[in-house]
Amino acid sequence: MMNENQKQAQLTAASQQNNEPATFRKRRLQGLELMSKLRLPRMQRFKFQDWPLIKDRPLNWCPSSPDALPTAQPDDEVIRVTQFGQSTVRLDIPQHLRDQGIVLTDIFTAARDHADLFDKYYMSAIKPEENLLTAYHQAYLNAGLFLYVPKNVVVEKPIEAELIQDNTQDEPLISHILVIADQGSQIKFIQHLSSVGDHDNPANMMIELIARDNSEIDFSSLDELGAHTHTYFKRRADIGRDAHVEWAVGVMNDGDTVGDMDSELLGEGGYANSKMIAVTTGKQRVGINNRVTNHGKHTTGLINQRGVIMERSELIFNGIGQIIHGAHGSKADQQNRVLIMSPQARGDANPILLIDENDVEAGHAASVGPVDPHQMYYLMSRGIPRPQAQRMVIRGFLGAVLSAIPSKDVQSKMVDILERKLADGLQYQ
Repeated sequence: MMNENQKQAQLTAASQQNNEPATFRKRRLQGLELMSKLRLPRMQRFKFQDWPLIKDRPLNWCPSSPDALPTAQPDDEVIRVTQFGQSTVRLDIPQHLRDQGIVLTDIFTAARDHADLFDKYYMSAIKPEENLLTAYHQAYLNAGLFLYVPKNVVVEKPIEAELIQDNTQDEPLISHILVIADQGSQIKFIQHLSSVGDHDNPANMMIELIARDNSEIDFSSLDELGAHTHTYFKRRADIGRDAHVEWAVGVMNDGDTVGDMDSELLGEGGYANSKMIAVTTGKQRVGINNRVTNHGKHTTGLINQRGVIMERSELIFNGIGQIIHGAHGSKADQQNRVLIMSPQARGDANPILLIDENDVEAGHAASVGPVDPHQMYYLMSRGIPRPQAQRMVIRGFLGAVLSAIPSKDVQSKMVDILERKLADGLQYQ
């Protein structure tokens, strides 16, 4: 193992090899220094501190060959970027959007070529000093994307990002997506996470959404990382005055996963709706914090989480709605609902309200239990076999998030993955 001086020297050399600006190199060294002072994050009623979420190895640049991926035909009308491991293997953005000033590129090109925006917003919503894993992220970042949409530009079609962890190599994936929607702009962003290969690797995945005044961001994610990946994700939106952020996330990973979703309603009149589904099978463990914090007056923060737990798996949902003192006229509402499909499964849905203001509206709902027997009886009484009836009830239960995905292709992929996990998991009963 390297000592601290050797780690600093190695990080500096790797940063220089990647032609990173001095300011970025300084951030890396700051992250390394913080790692020696910080601890892993804590999550209520969920222990993951023994997971291999940090790989003690140098920062290496390991390109991945696109030969392992299916061939996609270029399309001038599609906005799509594909990253395989550390390599950007595809980036399609129509020229008319480039002409409007939209920037879509990998994170390291952004640090070099768009330093004014990058230095202002990178790790501004998520702070490196929050915990050991955020510091590790800043020090050892090895992949990521940058998107900037200028003032008053409306992008009608979704921007699609395919991020594939390369587990054919013995390398972690430490990826950062930074999305900046300038004042009055509107975008839809869809990411699909998956993995290839059978090496055991951690994935440290972070997303920062910067929704400036009067902007709109619809962010959807289909998380489908494999069983060989231990995942930590952190996703946070800073939401300005009268800005609007919609999250629609499907956590369908096969490996152990822990993560945080945060919406910070900073400006007056901001709106956040954080929708998530999770399906767990086998012996996997998943713990998720979904937080919305009302800082500005007359802001609205909504949380809707739905989970299905099968076989011997575990799922913990913590929904956290917080209204800061001074956020007059604000609203915080959340629903956390979990279906337990096996007597060996474990799950919990914990609604947490932290209210420090009187002139507000706040509420929560939570439930943990089996499929509604009345719904099952209704379907089976009409000749539908029990396994099919269960899948129909579950799809209806998860429909609020599935229907919020703006891409029909991604919706279809999510339904296919859901059907596969349900078919495998329900055999255990």
